[in-house]
Amino acid sequence: MIFNQLIKFLQSIKFFHINENETINSEKEKIRQEIKTLKRNLSEEEKKQQAERVFKKIESRPEFINAKIVLMYWSIIDELPTHDFIKKWSQSKSLLLPVVKGHNMTIRPFSTVDGLVPGDWSTMEPMTGDDYFKLVDLVIVPGVAFDRNKRRMGRGKGYYDRYFKNKKLEKWGICFDFQLYDKIPATSFDITMNKVFSPSETIL
Repeated sequence: MIFNQLIKFLQSIKFFHINENETINSEKEKIRQEIKTLKRNLSEEEKKQQAERVFKKIESRPEFINAKIVLMYWSIIDELPTHDFIKKWSQSKSLLLPVVKGHNMTIRPFSTVDGLVPGDWSTMEPMTGDDYFKLVDLVIVPGVAFDRNKRRMGRGKGYYDRYFKNKKLEKWGICFDFQLYDKIPATSFDITMNKVFSPSETIL
């Protein structure tokens, strides 16, 4: 009798977690669609101006100034633009970019724009160079949305979450102003940032 009650209890917990995860995933998808619509209204000039404001703040931070090896991302059309920033700082710092391999993400050094090729998800990735397995000084991370508790919501593939697992890294999220929420839905697998930068706000 007690054994059967225990089984039912454990099944109810499992059912609760499944329902909870489904609710969180549904809420995340709503935010992704909302952000997608807002991004369409941004002109290229507005994207550039917002990026300049974000990176001006980052460039003044001592953690960035002292960082020698920085993991960046080569932005696609709907992300805060990083191309000019990467070109500028690749002259004085070692910059790395993500490379998707199956279900996981590795990183390689950025050398030149001509050395980039399209990856699996329309992202540009370094074509040559060895995978980098050591820890980096700083990671500048894209996201669909962030919140004021420094939680990040990605595109749902989990590449960054898997890469960050069991690594002690300084992680900075960057975004447009409308990508910063008071609170976003999150699970235990979602990685928290150390800082989040938008053009108008800095969450430390």
